Amino acid sequence: MFTFAHAEQLMQRIFEIAAEQDLEHNIAVAVTDAHGELICFSRRDNAAFHAGVLAKNKAYSAARDRQPTSSLGAWAKETGKDLSYWTDSKMTGIAGGLPLTMDGKVVGGVGVSGLAEFDDENLALAAIESLKPKTYNA
Repeated sequence: MFTFAHAEQLMQRIFEIAAEQDLEHNIAVAVTDAHGELICFSRRDNAAFHAGVLAKNKAYSAARDRQPTSSLGAWAKETGKDLSYWTDSKMTGIAGGLPLTMDGKVVGGVGVSGLAEFDDENLALAAIESLKPKTYNA
């Protein structure tokens, strides 16, 4: 079961890793449940306001679509379809959103925003990987 404690631990780990790289002042982080509903969110003081919106939408999209948001963006590019195809204004193909899995099942999503797209994604991935032996096993 994915809990608030798991979500908060992941969010804090993202900020820790970002601090090690002196990037924590620029980011926003959101963690959702499997339906894309927000569990926790934090935006640092120097993060752009739109980074907060994007972090939430990235987490939402990754949870709802069960794949990284970068994959959704690649799909849109390859097929020539606009993301409005989903008829959901929260869906985004901007990298930085990842699904969260436990026991092979998607239990949530995480979104990071404020850096370059793939830096956002790599930060989220590094945090997930660092917690994987303890929390995430898929």
